[in-house]
Amino acid sequence: MKKLSLIALALLCTSYQGFSQKRKPKTPTPIPATAAPAGNPNAMNRPGGPSTGPKPYSQVITAKAKTDKGLFKVHNVEGRYFFEIADSLLGREILTVNRISKAAAGNRASMMGYGGDHIGDNVISFEKGPSNKVYLKSVSFRERSNDTTEHGMFKSVMSSNIQPLVASFDIKAFAKDSTSGAKGVVIDVTDYMNSDNDIFFFDASIKKRLSLANQLSDRSYIKEIKAYPMNIEIRTLKTYMKSAPQMPGSMMGGGAPSATPATYELNSSMVLLPSKQMKPRFFDARVGYFATGYVDFDANPHGVKNQSLITRWRLEPKAEDVEKYKRGELVEPKKQIVYYIDPATPKKWVPYLIQGVNDWQVAFEKAGFKNAIIAKEAPNDPSWNIDDARHSVIVYKPSDIPNASGPHVHDPRTGEILETHINWYHNIMLLLRNWYFIQASAIDPQARKMKFDDKLMGELIRFVSSHEVGHTLGLRHNFGSSATVPVEKLRDKQWVEKNGHTPSIMDYARFNYVAQPEDNVTAKGIFPRIGDYDLWAIEWGYKWLPEFNTPADEATYSNQTIIKRVRANKRLTFGTESDPDDPRNQSEDIGDNAMLASTYGIKNLKRVLPNILTWSKEPNEGYSNAKTLYTEVVGQWGRYMGHVVKNVGGIYTSPKSVEEKGPTFEHVPFAKQKEAMTFLNGQLFATPTWLINKELIERTGINPVDIFQNTQKNVLGRLLNPNTINKLINAEALNGAKAYTIGNLFTDLKAGVWTELSSHKTIDVYRRNLQKAYVDNLTKLIKAPAASTGGSMFPGMRVTDPTSSDISSIGRAHLTTLAKEIRTAIPTATGMSKYHLQDLLVRINAALNPKS
Repeated sequence: MKKLSLIALALLCTSYQGFSQKRKPKTPTPIPATAAPAGNPNAMNRPGGPSTGPKPYSQVITAKAKTDKGLFKVHNVEGRYFFEIADSLLGREILTVNRISKAAAGNRASMMGYGGDHIGDNVISFEKGPSNKVYLKSVSFRERSNDTTEHGMFKSVMSSNIQPLVASFDIKAFAKDSTSGAKGVVIDVTDYMNSDNDIFFFDASIKKRLSLANQLSDRSYIKEIKAYPMNIEIRTLKTYMKSAPQMPGSMMGGGAPSATPATYELNSSMVLLPSKQMKPRFFDARVGYFATGYVDFDANPHGVKNQSLITRWRLEPKAEDVEKYKRGELVEPKKQIVYYIDPATPKKWVPYLIQGVNDWQVAFEKAGFKNAIIAKEAPNDPSWNIDDARHSVIVYKPSDIPNASGPHVHDPRTGEILETHINWYHNIMLLLRNWYFIQASAIDPQARKMKFDDKLMGELIRFVSSHEVGHTLGLRHNFGSSATVPVEKLRDKQWVEKNGHTPSIMDYARFNYVAQPEDNVTAKGIFPRIGDYDLWAIEWGYKWLPEFNTPADEATYSNQTIIKRVRANKRLTFGTESDPDDPRNQSEDIGDNAMLASTYGIKNLKRVLPNILTWSKEPNEGYSNAKTLYTEVVGQWGRYMGHVVKNVGGIYTSPKSVEEKGPTFEHVPFAKQKEAMTFLNGQLFATPTWLINKELIERTGINPVDIFQNTQKNVLGRLLNPNTINKLINAEALNGAKAYTIGNLFTDLKAGVWTELSSHKTIDVYRRNLQKAYVDNLTKLIKAPAASTGGSMFPGMRVTDPTSSDISSIGRAHLTTLAKEIRTAIPTATGMSKYHLQDLLVRINAALNPKS
């Protein structure tokens, strides 16, 4: 299962958080050996206890049983749950997908721990064993071989990868269906579902992330188990003891903090995997799809090869339309991709959610299918259920979480997407309002109020819907898409309204913040839409290729197609969301030049800021709206700084096959890095006083010193990070005089941060804080690193030890020079400026000459 949200990268940032493309076999989870409740003849014979053997069916599934028919028959007999599994399903592979249904109050870890979050998935099978036992097997596809010839690897791989048995159940009774005559077994699953195991509940890594310890059995129970034709849904309430934070005793008055319980409602889905597997398609880094991975023992005769298969729905033409499809005619697929709208959704938003799904139809036409994807309102039918795995649903959640997410459930054997439940949280509308207000109110009068008209909000919801549907079709974020668009084209009304401000709705490009009021760009040139890249990505991933029998057979065709198409149209370029070095691949940015785009963006922010009090005014309300929007303006300005600084020490990464010319890795050119530093000196290090609005500060209580201090610290942390400096050193080693060097960086920084040393001007509080941050970062360059480096603004950066290279030598030399210049400036300084410089000199001397 894959998941990405609108506001978190997990990325991937994956990400996308916790979505490994390689699955490890699960270790057996011990089942507590407890005695059967007295007087309950139907209780499961637990491990360690004597087995009484199967009983007659009627003695186990009594007249008091409440039975639900579906994939298995599920019987509830006086609070105990039994699975009646047909013999035909023994040995069949079943995917379990575990989610949080309702979250524990206050128990969050970053972006994890909310309702709807995925907390684990596994493939299992029920296997009949000796002594009237049924075993639960955890199945891994991490290592594979299909070569069953005499000298092939299949037997060796199978012999070395016996799948673990994670639980055992006594067969309580044998069953025979009175209608079909099918035979089966009855097992009691109550105790296993009440236990703490990572097959049906939290994966161990997620538990650790949420600081969850042992399950409290007296406060955990099964709420219900429901059966559907292709799936079983298990709803449980689980209470865990939350691990106490490790804090020094002196901080807590001499005593350790007490642990507290955390209760979750969990939903576990058991989905039957297809008996006829879909033909997979190999992942390619030049087209952005989620993937499921494995180690292939056949592909490399001298070793092994890591393979990845893209995740996608199974789309094939109907038998009678195969020849039409081959001739290039549009045909309807054998099975449509259908999304239902949750009946709980407010009616006025339903048409926009439906349109957000249907907008993808044009993309599937590029793959040869018409009406391939469609959205419908959920039927007014009591037999229809939102939890039925046959139904993909856009789920409305009346929650204060400002988010939306597009997870999907896929077959790990082939990557076939089986179903999806898109999470649309009510408070996403607050997020959309703030985004659009900040980025578009300078050019769109509709955005200059707190409550948007339904039409405007509906179109915003439509855009979010399309984006999240894209994830459920298998598409990842394409952060590099907007970098293919020249910035000046974003101001060209005719061009941008025809082509959009980014070629992909899977970009995090939000809205066109570059367009200026005089450009008269309308919503068509402001909003994201499904674009050229999206059409191409769906065509590449979903085009039916019956002429190839295996993914390997498709390889040459796929490679040649990608080379030809992307070479002819750079708007089809994919830029990964997980590259910390490539400035073309960034969240929230637009255009091919961050410095120019951000300059236009700041011009618009300067138009918005003075109007916040007027545009945020609502009768009988205070100034919370104004405070929110003021904070959002500062945040947007900070994003522009982040977009620019990534150019310094940046490395362009362009995945290529050996058939393509040109480098895969290139250092950002000297001129662009110089342009970035000039921008930062002018827009960040020179105090941006335009952000200090006295009237707003007096109404909202925001501290003026805090407005841009964190952004200055984060950017300095990036520029003076050992990783950045190491990249500059390597660029100089490779490119010589053409490179932007560490010497250039320190010269440019000195010109922006230390002008008062030569001008002898008074150093105000904003500049004092900036210079302190500079010295603090510089002293880190002569020390061995701590566990992690870099600010939260730039996650994913590698840790470099500055003392193992020229970095510490450069840092020490620069500190020595800076100390001399500060010492020279002190005699002419007065007041706080003098105290500040004296303090800096003490700090530098302490760093250069630490006490042993």
